Amino acid sequence: MAQLGKSHTRSVGERVVMSTWRTAIEAHYRKNWRVAPQGCPFFAGPIHQLPREFAVLKLPPREDRKMWTYATCCMSQPDDPKSIELHMFSPYESEDIVELLFATAHYHITAARLDLGHSVNFGRPWLDGSNCQHGLISLPYLDGPLLENLTVGSSVAKFYWLIPISASEVAFKKQNGVEALEQRFEDSGFDYLNPQRESVV
Repeated sequence: MAQLGKSHTRSVGERVVMSTWRTAIEAHYRKNWRVAPQGCPFFAGPIHQLPREFAVLKLPPREDRKMWTYATCCMSQPDDPKSIELHMFSPYESEDIVELLFATAHYHITAARLDLGHSVNFGRPWLDGSNCQHGLISLPYLDGPLLENLTVGSSVAKFYWLIPISASEVAFKKQNGVEALEQRFEDSGFDYLNPQRESVV
């Protein structure tokens, strides 16, 4: 909560730093995904507890990538010990994913810090009809290190993929580790865009 208080009482100089940080994140997305990000309006819940610069951005499909991309912007802060941003993919445009990313960022900032390999409970399916009500914070395997890493001055941010997973996959991860679960994904050729996909365990 102390960090939230700080974010709402920044000096003019600090706001410039945050403005630069947001601009850098948006440019990072644009460079890697070759599509201009668009802001997603969202007004439900305790959004006043998020940094004023925070946003969820969406990037529409392009010729060689037939899916929607949703990504956090300023879930990280330049002075965080571990700055992370998250993104999700969807087969269609969805306000549900916008809400999930707002809720996940709120949890990260106000409750417990998230990091690579962690899982989060969405409390509902990520898309209608899905058995996946959780998310796994994973490396951005579709995009690689160029997306994963951003350095602005002395600040570094990591960009991770939030993969929708089932309760049984969460249990498997806790018992066997993230690498074992991701190996199951690879072996099964799982369709991460399919809300109705079967669990791999």
